[in-house]
Amino acid sequence: MSYRSTVLIVGASRGLGLALAREYLRRGWQVVATVRDLHQHTGLQALQAEAGDTLEIEAVDIADQAQIAALRERLGQREFDVLFVNAGVTNTPTETIGEVSTEEFMRVMVTNALSPMRVVERFIDRVLATGQVVVMSSELASIASNVDGGWEVYRASKAALNTLMRSFVARRAGDPRTFCVMAPGWVRTDMGGSEAPLDIETSIPRVVDTLAARQGTRGLVFVNYLNEILPW
Repeated sequence: MSYRSTVLIVGASRGLGLALAREYLRRGWQVVATVRDLHQHTGLQALQAEAGDTLEIEAVDIADQAQIAALRERLGQREFDVLFVNAGVTNTPTETIGEVSTEEFMRVMVTNALSPMRVVERFIDRVLATGQVVVMSSELASIASNVDGGWEVYRASKAALNTLMRSFVARRAGDPRTFCVMAPGWVRTDMGGSEAPLDIETSIPRVVDTLAARQGTRGLVFVNYLNEILPW
């Protein structure tokens, strides 16, 4: 039996995560993809009807540490070629830091920065030494490129995610894995909005192409869907 590469996609019920699952399946991978609630029908269940056993669906709310631990326990000793944590929420894009409530600020920060890193911490030992760890970031996370402002809370949360990934990799000197914070472009999704210039069918295949091109390069990069290095 030939080896089938396996990807764990955390956050795949819709949008970019669902498209990632579809793209990896199209390329012949085994896909383990998560939703927050198995009882809620999503596009992932419809995709499973087509993909059969090559798509496995698990449940986890990554804002809940106990659920992350339970997922790790259920998956046992399984190993993955790619761990892709795709988590993201936003507040009203025009809301400034002076206007946002503490509760809303915490919701965005916990979902976009803290929770993805908790998943990475919990699952790093299940990623093959030749594998990749990817978190979904954004061009808006670049501090150097922030000359126009806007999206203040979302931007800050993704910049925090980038910083936490840099700290994580820095304390793992010698780790042979490849680490990426991925900017998929401004994509037309429920979160990206109808004015976004990219469609999912343009972005996500190129995201996967970029990861394939960077396999085995080791270290951490902030990269976009066109395989261009972005300024931190």
